[in-house]
Amino acid sequence: MSTRRLLIRDLAQVATPARRAAPLRGAALGDIEVTRDAYVLCEDGRISAVGRMSDLDALDGDVEELDGRGLSAIPGLVDCHTHACFAGDRVEEFSLRAGGSSYEELHARGGGILSTVRATRQAGEAGLAVALAEHVGWMLRAGTTTWEAKSGYGLDHDTELAQLRVVRDAGGISTWLGAHTVPPEFTDEGADAYLDFLLSSVLPEAAPLAEAADVFLERGAFDAEQARHYLTKCREAGLVLRLHGDQFTESGAIPLAIELGARSVDHLEATGPAGVAALAASDVVGVLLPASALFLNRPMPPARALVDAGAAIALATDFNPGSAFCESLPLVCSLAATQLSLAPEEALSACTVNAAHVLGRADRKGRIAPRFDADVVLVAAEDWRHLAYHLGGPVVQTVIAGGRVGWSSPA
Repeated sequence: MSTRRLLIRDLAQVATPARRAAPLRGAALGDIEVTRDAYVLCEDGRISAVGRMSDLDALDGDVEELDGRGLSAIPGLVDCHTHACFAGDRVEEFSLRAGGSSYEELHARGGGILSTVRATRQAGEAGLAVALAEHVGWMLRAGTTTWEAKSGYGLDHDTELAQLRVVRDAGGISTWLGAHTVPPEFTDEGADAYLDFLLSSVLPEAAPLAEAADVFLERGAFDAEQARHYLTKCREAGLVLRLHGDQFTESGAIPLAIELGARSVDHLEATGPAGVAALAASDVVGVLLPASALFLNRPMPPARALVDAGAAIALATDFNPGSAFCESLPLVCSLAATQLSLAPEEALSACTVNAAHVLGRADRKGRIAPRFDADVVLVAAEDWRHLAYHLGGPVVQTVIAGGRVGWSSPA
């Protein structure tokens, strides 16, 4: 079989996280290696060489060439926290919230997560596959080549498993978020009874479909003791552990994540100095979701304090229909620079190599370097920092996934 090769040539810049460790912390988070007048050579879905055009030797045999003049290359973006497998929308809820209703008030009135649960159950597996395909297309056009998506909009046996299958079959990384909220049919029995149902009836079939388990540890959802019980059982089933925590209140998510050896704790809008210090002294990654904080008009997570303390952070969209209807990691990078006090370099590492670490793929995702997957985004500017600088603009020119052009902006 012949080797399939793609040469991206005459790039203004190639920018990639410089270190080989993962996750990156402290000063290393902002250490970006930039090669000017550069090329990237891909062979059979992997990067085989990166360097200056002046050092490129003649290539024999068949080579597809892609003109990179006027463009910059960054690693394919990695979105490590989404809820992209859903049906319906919550535009009516959005209008009510814009008029003054709080997220908690809407949830108590049967809106919020439960509104999407109803639409997702009604869609069925085939309908979810169609919806997810559309959402994945949006993410790809925004430069995302690796993505995670959670269940949690089924909250029953069949729909939870259908969500996990649909995500897996679409090429995503599945996370089981059965413990998202308590569904209406368990209102009288309560959260403990619902968790017992999940662990006895859903976990045995969810574990082979998912890579991780997640729980919403928050006032009105699940408390720390319930989350500990759920996550311990999920870990015994072989799943990596993750938590939604400190979104509205500090309710013990960070101590629990550290205690159980979770891969990440996500949100952290309500995290105070003690939580920052604890996270910095641990191996748990803080996944920050500034689009969600913006969408809900909540305080931003303490990104600068976390980085300066030595904590490992990642950035993600939290793409979902209720609290972050946003699939764009470039926009998240803009928010990181303007609202979280992160440099564009730190933002790039946070949504590439560090996000890949959260998903267990930092050995082959998140860098433009030999032997890494040939996932490359061409930025429509000669300086890669336009990724964050051009707020909401058409910064993504072409997306290469696995050494093939997955999407390119129309001329």
